[in-house]
Amino acid sequence: MNSSPAVHTEPAGASPSRSAAARLRRPVALAGVLAAALSLAACGGDDGAAASGPAQPGGTLRYGLSTAPTCSDPAQSATNQTLYVTRQIVDSLTDQDPATGQIRPWLADSWFVSQDARSFTFHLKEGVTFSDGTPLTADTVRKNFDSIVALGGVKAPQAASFLAGYTGSTAVDPRTVRVDFNAPNAQFLQASSTTQLGIQSEATLAKSADDRCLGGNIGSGPFTYADWKQNSSATLAKRNGYRWGSALFATQGEALLDKIVFTVVPESGVRTGSLSSGQLDAVSDALPQDAPQIEGAGGKVQYTANPGVPFGLQPNLTRGALRDPAVRNALLTAINRKELVDTVLGPQFKYATSVLASATPGYLDLSSRVKFDQAAAKKILDDAGWVPGADGIRVKDGQRLSFGVLFSAVFAGNQAILELTQQQVRGVGIDLRLEPVSVAESTTRQNNKDYDVVYYNVSRADGDILRQFAVNGRNLNARSETDKLDTLLDQQLAATDNAVRTRLLGEAQNAVLDDGLWIPTIELSQAIGVGKNVADIKFDASARLQFHDAGLRR
Repeated sequence: MNSSPAVHTEPAGASPSRSAAARLRRPVALAGVLAAALSLAACGGDDGAAASGPAQPGGTLRYGLSTAPTCSDPAQSATNQTLYVTRQIVDSLTDQDPATGQIRPWLADSWFVSQDARSFTFHLKEGVTFSDGTPLTADTVRKNFDSIVALGGVKAPQAASFLAGYTGSTAVDPRTVRVDFNAPNAQFLQASSTTQLGIQSEATLAKSADDRCLGGNIGSGPFTYADWKQNSSATLAKRNGYRWGSALFATQGEALLDKIVFTVVPESGVRTGSLSSGQLDAVSDALPQDAPQIEGAGGKVQYTANPGVPFGLQPNLTRGALRDPAVRNALLTAINRKELVDTVLGPQFKYATSVLASATPGYLDLSSRVKFDQAAAKKILDDAGWVPGADGIRVKDGQRLSFGVLFSAVFAGNQAILELTQQQVRGVGIDLRLEPVSVAESTTRQNNKDYDVVYYNVSRADGDILRQFAVNGRNLNARSETDKLDTLLDQQLAATDNAVRTRLLGEAQNAVLDDGLWIPTIELSQAIGVGKNVADIKFDASARLQFHDAGLRR
């Protein structure tokens, strides 16, 4: 493994009924799906003992995704299932150690951060090439960042947010690039480790945004696209000659696997049955009820906690009852988060205790504010003039306390979690209507501000993910431009001293709750089922999969 990089930073100045609960304890998959899974598990497959010893070079790993990848372009990747695929195609300038949060070398072997955090200079490794044979240069890095800014926040929301305030990049020499911002941007060094800022070839950058989603992307990563069938499958092939891996990789040479075939298997029971019968080698979203079957076939379930913003409800402050801050405040204590985890998920998951997940650098424990207290929620609504109606749902000035929650099945437990949340908040007089939609429809409706509440999470191993709640961020609200939260978010970007930045992020988390911009529910954990012959599928710092070291035992 490489030694520590030459990093130079100038000194800084800086409760439903018992019957309802029992109903929700059933597996999320429908009975018919489970029956199909059992049928799959009963036919075919090798039920012998697992192979022992280390993984061997070669072979094809068959992976079952829970939802379809949305776009083959890493810069436009949005969902975890998409990022599982696109991460393998591109390398990033840096990598982040999931255990320590430390930034480590990848395409860049050293870097320099200016004292004011406005300028970041990266020195690139020698001899890196893209899979089309073209070399990695400082100017290629410049064109990548320019192209992301051109894609903008609609096509590449997270990647574009990492480059907010970007004024340009300069190729100081063929292997040295300086990235400049018009204001301090302390989060950018960590952002340089993300998949969304992975570096692609100039041939890919020349394509339109839509064409970049069709599977022809050329990166310098350990795998290349061999096939892409939208909403169906993706096949990756090993990149021959790869030798510039992350400092965190077990080896610096080529990947072990010859191929990875990703197929979309939406039903949890079918994924589990296919893994247990040997038709798949690994699968996404292995729920607690799946574990006995996976382990009974000699496999295991791997878990890791997602950093970033936990799953929660984001109100649209521009319409309906949620314009009233009292309603948003009451929601915070009307939800029994522990019951959500205990009933729907299991001990490998945590309930949310803040606006950031507990694995996120900068997390502040706000469990004293994010707690279950129905009496307090009722009093808040009483004091604000929301009176229980004949059906138990509150009314004020002729308006029922009713609103819809927009969500998509990006995580297998979402439907059941929201069903139980719906029952819980009804106990204080709130009618929560569930509105399940596709990922594409959810994105369109959010961009058009056509929702009451949207339910989602965002993973990132940096507290700067809170910037999505800024006035110009994802929250699409009606707050003023002089909002306290925005000031705090700007200040943390200017703080190159970690202690100062952590304090400011803590104040920002409190400010999000003060304004009722986020109602946290549960922390997401990535849980993958892994077959008995599979070794070393690893999670990166943002809880996405890395397959460079993965292999098959024989």
